[in-house]
Amino acid sequence: MDLQYGLELVGTFVFAISGALAIRELEHDMFGAGFTGFITAIGGGTLRDILLDSYPLVWIGDVVFLYAILAGILAAFTFTNFLSRLRKTFFLFDTLGIAFFTVLGVEKALSLGMRPEIAAIMGMFTAVMGGVIRDTLTNQIPILFRKEVYASACLAGAIVYLILDHLEIARDLNLLISIVVIIVIRLLSMKYKLSLPQLK
Repeated sequence: MDLQYGLELVGTFVFAISGALAIRELEHDMFGAGFTGFITAIGGGTLRDILLDSYPLVWIGDVVFLYAILAGILAAFTFTNFLSRLRKTFFLFDTLGIAFFTVLGVEKALSLGMRPEIAAIMGMFTAVMGGVIRDTLTNQIPILFRKEVYASACLAGAIVYLILDHLEIARDLNLLISIVVIIVIRLLSMKYKLSLPQLK
């Protein structure tokens, strides 16, 4: 199993947890939480593959992704009380998810012959759309439209990946650096309450 495949499974797993945890206070049953976790995990990648005309969709072509989603949902239910006591758990899993999926989305687009500009957008799209669908299902303002650094962190990570790829940095090292960039930007923006200028 190479690093990319492993990261994609981890990203799917943590996004499934993120989706399931998102409705822990809404009194939904296990099916509702499981469905939200499933849609959160596959939403961004599925829409990306449809836009890129890439079939079969990643989770349809490899059943291991379904197992990763199931594991994430079960983990969210098994450790609900423990996870609920951690104030920043949801933020952590969401941040990990968008970091993994951004760079994987960029790689997928590049592998299909897309231009770097399109690849960067597809990376960002892959990362944020699962969260947008999750927030919509749970009747929340999508995080994409809230006053915090989210999609822009993904776009920055995607650009870093493309620059390092152009410089012919080793692929696995590039993956890790780009993921860390996204995580660091997200953590710093929340710690210091940073945001992009508002449109007035």
